[in-house]
Amino acid sequence: MTSTTTVETIEDPDPSVAPLRRSAATRSHRDSVALIPNALASEWIKLSSLRSNRAILVGTTAIGIVLVWALAVFAKTDNYTLEAYTIGNSFSFSTWLSAVMALIAGTLMFTSEVQHGTLANAITAQPARWVTVAAKTAIAAAFGFAMGAAGMLAGVSGGALGGLEAGDTSGMPATAAWGLMLTTVAAVFGLGIGMIVRHSSAAISITLVWVFVIENLIRGFTPATVYRFLPFNPPNGLLNIPMTDDPEALAVALTRVQDALVFTSYTVAALTIGTALLYRRDTN
Repeated sequence: MTSTTTVETIEDPDPSVAPLRRSAATRSHRDSVALIPNALASEWIKLSSLRSNRAILVGTTAIGIVLVWALAVFAKTDNYTLEAYTIGNSFSFSTWLSAVMALIAGTLMFTSEVQHGTLANAITAQPARWVTVAAKTAIAAAFGFAMGAAGMLAGVSGGALGGLEAGDTSGMPATAAWGLMLTTVAAVFGLGIGMIVRHSSAAISITLVWVFVIENLIRGFTPATVYRFLPFNPPNGLLNIPMTDDPEALAVALTRVQDALVFTSYTVAALTIGTALLYRRDTN
């Protein structure tokens, strides 16, 4: 007896989605690039659905209002320059703290997924991990930009509420631009830290201890030629906030462009290390 086996060929009814059904081994670079919009939408949904991010944004705005208002009502004069506070020279004071908050928000974008067990599912759905990193980086940068804008607008509002005069506003556009650059990059820096440490409490604790304790200790025991290259020294220069009246320290202070390069270099290093670890580590 002779038996015949018939093989039925099933064609994909929609050839346009065929690349999305390929395995990771056969997916081309073009296929991965085509998935970036979906990855961006997914990351935006994650960001906007977390209450902690909304709380951070509201807190950043509140801090900006209260800080500049307090300077207007109680301090009135800068201790270093002995100049009276105005909206023009104080509206960006809260941006330094906005950058720290952006750093924390960027960290949580990754660590919260690890702790809630959703990262493994995201990687399974999107095996091209660089797409996930690119999407998270873009969304983190956008959120950091929004936080910087909210903080500075709050600073203007706080100064107005405190009765400050406008003062010299010619430098405000440049300071605002550098401040937005700072908070944008800070959020990406936080993302890189989160990808390295992977635990929310540990990542945030290490970051805050470094920013507010360790760097201050280093400044006390090292010359300005050394501590000017610390990761969180550049924000002061970018915002044109004097941290000392020491002529020697002021003489070797970096320019805004140099401060931006230092801060960006640390950010790129953190993100690069975090990406390398994402490709190596078990995501289960």
